[in-house]
Amino acid sequence: MTEEILIIITISLIIFSSPLISKFIKLPTITIEIMLGALAAYFAFITEHAVLELVAELGFLYLMFLAGLEVDLKKLMTISNTILRKSIFYNVILFSLSALIAIYLDLGLIFIVVLPLISIGLLAALKKEYGDVDWIKLSITVGLIGEIVSIFALTTVSAALEFGINIEFYKTMVLFVAFLVSMLFIYKLFHNLIWWFPEIKALLMPEQDHQEQDIRVSMAIFFLMIAVMMALHLKVAFGAFIAGTFITTFFEKHNNKLSHKLEHFGFGWLVPIFFISVGASFELDALLQDGLLVSAILIVVAMVGIRFVASMLFIKEMGWNKFFMIGFSHSMPITLLIAVATLAYHTHSITQFYYYAFILAAIIEVLVVMILIRIVASFLKNSEKKKVKKPI
Repeated sequence: MTEEILIIITISLIIFSSPLISKFIKLPTITIEIMLGALAAYFAFITEHAVLELVAELGFLYLMFLAGLEVDLKKLMTISNTILRKSIFYNVILFSLSALIAIYLDLGLIFIVVLPLISIGLLAALKKEYGDVDWIKLSITVGLIGEIVSIFALTTVSAALEFGINIEFYKTMVLFVAFLVSMLFIYKLFHNLIWWFPEIKALLMPEQDHQEQDIRVSMAIFFLMIAVMMALHLKVAFGAFIAGTFITTFFEKHNNKLSHKLEHFGFGWLVPIFFISVGASFELDALLQDGLLVSAILIVVAMVGIRFVASMLFIKEMGWNKFFMIGFSHSMPITLLIAVATLAYHTHSITQFYYYAFILAAIIEVLVVMILIRIVASFLKNSEKKKVKKPI
């Protein structure tokens, strides 16, 4: 049996069996996929392969695309000034606390960027599992602002590590800012265009669609944004995210089934391959390194802790019984965390020990936080049922 065939069969079995195992042992499907991926790599059922890396990268980008689908910019523009101010202050608290931790423990400056990272990619998975509940809605709104801050920080750090503080660094940052400004201009232009010519929507996505044109248009925008980001040497994930927001902002009301079709396509096979590859990227033998597990746990505690403190800003909106769900839902920046760790390791900013510590911390975070969210969500659901049944 060739290496390619073994990888294909293993991934197929993991994708098929993960939901079944998840139901049996009451763990989130994502955590099962990561653990099975690690075990498959340990027993050499999955090995490094260029095609697998490419498909996994595509799965990650599609996950960011799905995260973007959760954000309607028209609705985001209407959020209250209070929530907007709190969202900004939320990020200020995260970066301030991470700076204090890094300085107090004499850690590298990279920790100041890593600890506050926010990625709402997994919120798409949470919404699919728990529905459009209030804490997920607020988490997406707050997380969007946090992700923009994180992407900006990641772009800055990436450029600084790759080029140093020189002309290339400033060139990259100017390109990034110019890209954001141009995106705002394009959004405004397209908004005015469809205002005057609403038939454009029907032309791009007809109601009687026998050619799956809505999917074709969505994928065209998705890959076009990826190509633009690659050409500008900027973070491709941000382009995928913007593509998702574009689809939702301008086509959700016209075709309200589109987001569900795109989600089913992604979570059915493409996104799971990414999570399997994340598990496969971690060497289980590394767990035997002295102090590695402790370091990873401390990173997890720090990341969850600062988000718990920052989420207290939303006690008024969420109440004492679930304000911390905001912090929990933002405590799984697995994609950005792995991206930063890989970048820092390749530029010799961190040692292999801390590289493995970050990877292990990213996996532990998903495992622990997903379980915590499931426990709390179940408790909240049962509490609401009791309130409904309680006689007046």
